[in-house]
Amino acid sequence: MRDLLARAATDANAAEAVELFCYLAKKFLGALAAVLGGLDVLVFTAGIGENAPEVRRKICDGMGHLRLVVDAQPNGANAAVISTPESAASIRVIPTNEELMIARHTIGIIH
Repeated sequence: MRDLLARAATDANAAEAVELFCYLAKKFLGALAAVLGGLDVLVFTAGIGENAPEVRRKICDGMGHLRLVVDAQPNGANAAVISTPESAASIRVIPTNEELMIARHTIGIIH
């Protein structure tokens, strides 16, 4: 994703890949919110969720029916909370240690 975002301004295919990723994430977010009857908290995590403010913004843009409002300054700084006080749900960025989780799952399978 980092490479796609870096090339998106000059490469139409890279820009389209980013847009498609965000569209699909938004689509599934909307579906899950419908099934759950709304959201209290939206969490972005892992590599893209932790490090791609533009992706987080694109996913939340157009989700006005859920009243998700991203605050640009904390979002750009990868802050822990990136929603405005007006947002109906808290939007958070939570770091993960994906390698540790893979190792734990692998050990669980081996033993």
